[in-house]
Amino acid sequence: MKKTLLAAALTFGLLAPSCLGPDNLYNGIKNWNATVSDQDWLNELIFLGLWIIPVYPIATMGDVLLFNTVEYWSGDNPIDAPGAFPGFTRGGE
Repeated sequence: MKKTLLAAALTFGLLAPSCLGPDNLYNGIKNWNATVSDQDWLNELIFLGLWIIPVYPIATMGDVLLFNTVEYWSGDNPIDAPGAFPGFTRGGE
């Protein structure tokens, strides 16, 4: 069992690129979530729901396995950059 896990970890380490991408899909969803409502508690509920459904994990996997790889090899990401994170209001500030 240990040899299988070691072989899987080594294989993954050799096949996974070490470059980081912009994660445009994940950041776009995160930016949208921050601007859905002026109520932070509602944005938090939506955030939790998007993790439970699992929108955020699927978007992250899509970025890591597909969109960032396409950008690495072609120089052009199929997902437009979402812009700067708008931030949160911190409970009505």
